[in-house]
Amino acid sequence: MTAIVITATGTDIGKTVLAAALTAALDGCYWKPVQAGLDDGTDRARVAALTSLPEHRLLPEAYRLTTPCSPHRAAEIDGVTIDIDRLQPPACDRPLVIEGAGGALVPFTRDTAFADLVARWQLPAVLVAATTLGTISHSLTAIEALRVRGVTVRGVAFVGDAVEDSEATIAAMGNVKRLGRLPLLDPLGHETLSAAFAANFDVADFR
Repeated sequence: MTAIVITATGTDIGKTVLAAALTAALDGCYWKPVQAGLDDGTDRARVAALTSLPEHRLLPEAYRLTTPCSPHRAAEIDGVTIDIDRLQPPACDRPLVIEGAGGALVPFTRDTAFADLVARWQLPAVLVAATTLGTISHSLTAIEALRVRGVTVRGVAFVGDAVEDSEATIAAMGNVKRLGRLPLLDPLGHETLSAAFAANFDVADFR
């Protein structure tokens, strides 16, 4: 099994959309270890809507928590204890795309951030970053947080309108590959997402 982790500089960056596009491009499996927030639907359901993948390749979460907030706090509110040992990538007979929750340093427990889990899994990561104001500092901070834990950063995937200087600066200062940029799509659906990913990324960079 090969696997790659999708993390981000923060929440609502476009991580789920990029994860959906990549899972479809790799003809792989998708897994989100912890879903925090259920009222507006789950990220797994969103990936299902954005791909044509069969349901059995959208693997169930280890934890489904009610409150849309950091997993450590959502678990406490639900009276659940997240057991880090349960958060092991599930078996899959094809490439596995793992989507984190929030940013790279979001806490899953009071002493374990998502970046710690990625290091424990010894898997490479792709950082999803917006192109909006503030992205340079946020991106470089996330890259450093991952690398200091020994995580290989495969590259940065940008989401949003083109901002050449910000994208180039992050790639240069972070010494990281610029994988491509996914534009904001309207309408956003399986066909438009698949076409945009194919036009702006090389799937070989993720294998």
